[in-house]
Amino acid sequence: MDYQHIRVRVESPLGRVTLNRPSSINTLSLELLHEVIAALDALADHPDVRVVIIDAEGRGFSVGHDLNEMVDKEHSFFDELFSTCTRMMERIRSIPQPVIAKVHGIAAAAGCQLVAACDLAVASDESRFGTTGLKVGLFCSTPMVPLSRAVGRKRAMEMLLTGDPIDASTAADWGLVNRVVPLEGLEAATVELAHKIAGYSSEVVGLGKAAFYRQEDMSQSDAYSMAQDVMAGNAVIADGQEGFRAFLEKRPAVWSDSLD
Repeated sequence: MDYQHIRVRVESPLGRVTLNRPSSINTLSLELLHEVIAALDALADHPDVRVVIIDAEGRGFSVGHDLNEMVDKEHSFFDELFSTCTRMMERIRSIPQPVIAKVHGIAAAAGCQLVAACDLAVASDESRFGTTGLKVGLFCSTPMVPLSRAVGRKRAMEMLLTGDPIDASTAADWGLVNRVVPLEGLEAATVELAHKIAGYSSEVVGLGKAAFYRQEDMSQSDAYSMAQDVMAGNAVIADGQEGFRAFLEKRPAVWSDSLD
């Protein structure tokens, strides 16, 4: 696909999607959303991709939706815009590979939503995160879905009702990001985390990611029932058995889909 608003590349075992609208601090236009969905579809099926990194060009990660395309539009346009954005966020969850947000600068509104929607996030120490929609008359209703699940109700409501950004250390303390590092070390820290995950069986990682999101909204009893079925199925596949044998034999495991 000929992408206009993003860059996509495979650096085995990693796939990378780079938001590439730096002049607008990577606003999430409708066309960009469609391109990210297409890129995730392609990377999901790529045999050499174990982890996907989403990053951005320019001075910030993303300030959210493109207000330039939101003036004087009909309800049908906004239906399409927000449903497409939701599809992108849900595609991050549904692909088998873990998705890591690599964040620098500002991540606001739907840009903050994108960080919250990723499985993991590594941020630079100068990053800021906010649900700023109230400042332009639009409550961040869709960003609040992954945000509230990441940081909890009270903290999410504070962000949503004030529009005030939080700094990177607060974002880490609240659970919105996993790690905060100096800007000059952001790439190395993100790639190190990605490579650690990529060293495991991609089949087992994919099973685990899918199970994690399935259990999120279940009762504890239902979650346990589902999870024990997943573990039993995991234990009998080739990589499960290989892992057991490798541990007992005190040797590195050789996964069935190893890239070595």
